[in-house]
Amino acid sequence: MASKIKTIGVLTSGGDAPGMNAAIRAVVRGAISQGMNVKGIYQGYKGLLNGEIADLTARSVSDTISKGGTMLYTARSMEFRTPEGQQKAADILRENGIEGLVVIGGDGSFAGAGRLAKLGINTIGVPGTIDLDIACTEYTIGFDTAVNTAMEAIDKVRDTSTSHERCSIIEVMGRNAGYIALWCGIANGAEDVLLPESYDYDEQKLINNIIELRKRGKKHHIIINAEGIGHSSSMARRIEAATGVETRATILGHMQRGGSPTCRDRVFGSMMGAYAADLLAEGKSDRVVGYRDGTWVDYDITEALEMQKSIPDYMVRVAKALSI
Repeated sequence: MASKIKTIGVLTSGGDAPGMNAAIRAVVRGAISQGMNVKGIYQGYKGLLNGEIADLTARSVSDTISKGGTMLYTARSMEFRTPEGQQKAADILRENGIEGLVVIGGDGSFAGAGRLAKLGINTIGVPGTIDLDIACTEYTIGFDTAVNTAMEAIDKVRDTSTSHERCSIIEVMGRNAGYIALWCGIANGAEDVLLPESYDYDEQKLINNIIELRKRGKKHHIIINAEGIGHSSSMARRIEAATGVETRATILGHMQRGGSPTCRDRVFGSMMGAYAADLLAEGKSDRVVGYRDGTWVDYDITEALEMQKSIPDYMVRVAKALSI
């Protein structure tokens, strides 16, 4: 297929997510299959401002689909947040013959992509974040791998927690979104799940629940705490003092970002990356790729950023009902 755009760029921005390499690979090979050249931009918007740009071929992305992280690396840039930095970035893209740009990242990355679109660069956003917090799409690249990594770690903590008849507070990532915590709460059978969207910071309820379940014969107690609430170690000390039950905090941290992506993340990364390349080949700009109702779709970036997303109430109720 002939394309009006001859050369596109691709970068990853913000936090890394398993499956980003699958998306990069799909952008590169999808674009090449439509007659476009592809340049990789290293270190996100920071690297763009520093001119860290190199040609990518179909062979450049060989054997990357199974690897975690991002082969293009990622970084945050304060300079790019300024109008001067954005104009500089657009100028650098033009100097390198880059007419279209695929940005793989989260909502902050998309806001930057929208700025470049207004400066005349065709831009497409691809949702890559373990947090699952982008409202325009039902799925974001990296979530499945991250939540499975967390689930497996929590299973292991439960084993030792049961052996010592402890209460364990396990903190998972997700920034200000509680999706990883909620999914793990259901998958791991946690007794309590603390979500930024709904937690009322009433620790006495947690304390009462621990005491009540002990009376019913529970030998352990798992509390999954979302990153947006945090302070797991100090919470553990207070709960132990109030209940007399040995309580330990485990913060899973950045292990959730790593590891070989699951099949779901490889497929979604591939489909979303290829869709982004298709949009650029069609001359589209200022769009975000999403997945809704079983198909891949795209939205205006400004419209996408204005959408709101909430935790499903029914999932929260189920998590509570199954924890008795």
